[in-house]
Amino acid sequence: MTVVLKVGGASTSGVAEAVATLVEAGGSVCIVHGAGPQISEEMARRGLEVQFVGGRRVTTPAALEVVRESFAAVSAAVCAAVGPQALPLAGDEIGLEAEQLPELGLVGRPLPSAPPAVLAALAAGRIPVVSPLARGPLNVNADEMASALAVGIGARKISFLTDVPGVYHEGELVHSIVADHAETLVEGGVFDGGIVPKLLAAASAARNGIAAEIGVTAVVA
Repeated sequence: MTVVLKVGGASTSGVAEAVATLVEAGGSVCIVHGAGPQISEEMARRGLEVQFVGGRRVTTPAALEVVRESFAAVSAAVCAAVGPQALPLAGDEIGLEAEQLPELGLVGRPLPSAPPAVLAALAAGRIPVVSPLARGPLNVNADEMASALAVGIGARKISFLTDVPGVYHEGELVHSIVADHAETLVEGGVFDGGIVPKLLAAASAARNGIAAEIGVTAVVA
């Protein structure tokens, strides 16, 4: 069983434990990480405008340089937390695919793909740690990329590791939510911030037959 584990850029705490639990259960693990806080902080430091549209970062050539540097730093931190089995892979170098969204600059909507480097790493018992850049290069939302990669490699499960227990709705922790309902709530503005791309990515994965969870919240088709 292959599991895609999406890790945020804010903290690598809990990554080693999550990987160990999945491996002990007999799973092969592929990690996709973000670097949102680091990118925004460094862009602000350099005087670059930080702007998001629908959860995707507007990315100029100057911003893309920051994105790549931040991904490299987070990848190194994740690999250090996981240990010697971790294998850092830059998405644009291994052939992750996306269609460009010109209105957002150097940004892409990911397409399901199965890079040989990822498949080879999994077959060798390694843990690929993938940065969400696509060929171009294009900056891709890490949640969306994790979902597309899970579909591409035929993963059985995708798990979004977050700093909160799961999805909260009307003040209560939700243990299960149907994909269609989640999308309706997102469209209605019930959710905002970082949970939006996670919900949409999890809903997409669930519709493709992949078990999807955000913390303790299962997103089901």
